[in-house]
Amino acid sequence: ASALVRVGPATPDEMGFCDEVKVQEIGGRPVTIFRQTKSISDGCRLTTIILRASTTNVLADLERAVDDGVHACKQVCRDGRLVPGAGAVEMELSVQIRNYADSCPGLDQYAIRAFAKALEFVPKTLAENAGLDASHVLAGLSAAHANGHASAGVDIEGGLDGTSGNKSGILMENEVYDILSTKTTAFRLALDAALTVLKVDQIIMSKPARRK
Repeated sequence: ASALVRVGPATPDEMGFCDEVKVQEIGGRPVTIFRQTKSISDGCRLTTIILRASTTNVLADLERAVDDGVHACKQVCRDGRLVPGAGAVEMELSVQIRNYADSCPGLDQYAIRAFAKALEFVPKTLAENAGLDASHVLAGLSAAHANGHASAGVDIEGGLDGTSGNKSGILMENEVYDILSTKTTAFRLALDAALTVLKVDQIIMSKPARRK
């Protein structure tokens, strides 16, 4: 099928084709299904995902998960560069920035250390959501990165049930990856927000109007 930019009936050359059209009942609701038997290599590039859930909230969560996955695949096709995940990037940046703060004299080092401390929020949140001791995980993760393990991250599975034999909550052999472009955009937006707050030199409070 061809995309039309005009309002009007399509010509036979612009109309697509379908191998199978049928009505099927899904969850007590009749649904018209258009199915192509050809694969992507044969020219079929359209796929429909049907989601079902017990409640509306669960269904909304599933829809967001699928939407995030589709956009992640789309972004990887544009830029295939990946970085270690599970909080490894944030912790490595925190360690490097903290080391840089040690070489800065004056009061600037306190602001640099605060920025490095803020980067620990991601691995800390991962540890807390996994039911781990966040302080213990952050201390071990910081030591691992200081010793040269730049890809070490938070082990949310083995650290919780011990299936991987690792109860420290630290994943040395990290096989979790994040998209570089997504991570770069997140850091850029966070920096812009922080700089915008720092540029505010005066706050004007508006008082509520008095009733007569």
